[in-house]
Amino acid sequence: MMRAPRLHMLNARAAGVLLCALILMVLAGCAGTPHISKPEQLGIARQTNLDDVPFFGQRDYQCGPAALAMVLNDSGVNADVDALIPQLFLPNRQGSVQPEMLATTRRQGRIPFVLDNDIESLIETLDAGHPVVVMQNLSLPIAPLWHYAVAIGYDLDDDTMRLHTGFTPSQDMALSTFDATWARSDRWAMVALPPGEIPPGISAKGALTAISDADRVQGAEALLKSWEALVQRWPGLAMGWFGLGNARYSSGDRAGAADAFRFATLHDPTLAAAWLNLGLTLHGLDQAQEARKALEQAADLPGKWQETAQDKLDTLFSEETP
Repeated sequence: MMRAPRLHMLNARAAGVLLCALILMVLAGCAGTPHISKPEQLGIARQTNLDDVPFFGQRDYQCGPAALAMVLNDSGVNADVDALIPQLFLPNRQGSVQPEMLATTRRQGRIPFVLDNDIESLIETLDAGHPVVVMQNLSLPIAPLWHYAVAIGYDLDDDTMRLHTGFTPSQDMALSTFDATWARSDRWAMVALPPGEIPPGISAKGALTAISDADRVQGAEALLKSWEALVQRWPGLAMGWFGLGNARYSSGDRAGAADAFRFATLHDPTLAAAWLNLGLTLHGLDQAQEARKALEQAADLPGKWQETAQDKLDTLFSEETP
C-alpha cells in the first residue's frame, strides 16, 4: 500500500558537489534498476525528452523555488525564481517543504498534482509531456541532503532519467541511482498543470484531492474544466460529479449543475450533500416536486447535512399540504 510523504519532516537544499558525487557513487553501486513494465504495456515511448522545459540554476538552499519556477514557466506561468523565494524558503529549515510547494503552485493559478509514488507513474507523466518536480535525498538516511530536481525525460534502453538539477541542465542519471535517492522521500513527485489537465500517473483519489484543494483557493468556477476532466476520466466518481455540480452552479449553469448532482447521487445514494444541493438547485429551477423529493432524501440520511436538509424542507415547503 502506498504511503503518503512525510510532509512535516522533509525540506530540501543543495548539497556540496564533491560529497554528493561520492555518495551517489556509493548509491549507484548498491542500488538495483527499478522494475518497469514493457513500454507497449504502458502505452509509452521507450525514450522521451522534454527539450523545451526552461532551466534555472539552483543556488544554495533555493532548489525548491528554482524547480517550481521551471515547471510553472513550462505550464505558461511567468514565474520568477526570486519572486518565489519568499513564498517557499523557510530559513529555519534551510529549504522548502512540500506544503509550501503545493500552496504556492495553487496561488499561481495552477493545480499541483502529487503523483502516485512509483516509477511507472513518473515515466507515464513524462511521456505525456509534463515535467515533474521530484524530491531526492542525495545522501544517506543518517545525514539527509534533501534536494528538488525536475525530471524532463527518460531512456529505457539506457536505463537513465534526465534531470534539470543543481547548476546542470539535462543531466542523465542512472535509473538505479535516481530511484535510490528518490525512494528516500517516499518517491514524492508533483506536476503543476492548468485547469482542465490531469496527469496520467495519478489515482482518482489523488486527482480529486488536488482539484478540491485548488478549488478552495481559486474558486469552483475557475476549476470547471478540471472537474469536467475528472468525471470524464473517472465517470463513476460521485465526488467528482458533486464538485462539477458546484462548479457549474458557480458559473451560472443551474440546469447543468442539477444534472451533475443527479449523477453524484446515482453513483453514491448516501451522499447527503449531493441530495441537498440537488434539491436546492431544482427548487431554484421551479421544479418543486423533484426538489422536495431530493431534500427528503437528504433529510433521511444521518450526518452533518440532515438538520440542514430538514430546515430547508420546513422553510421551502411549510405552506404545502403533504
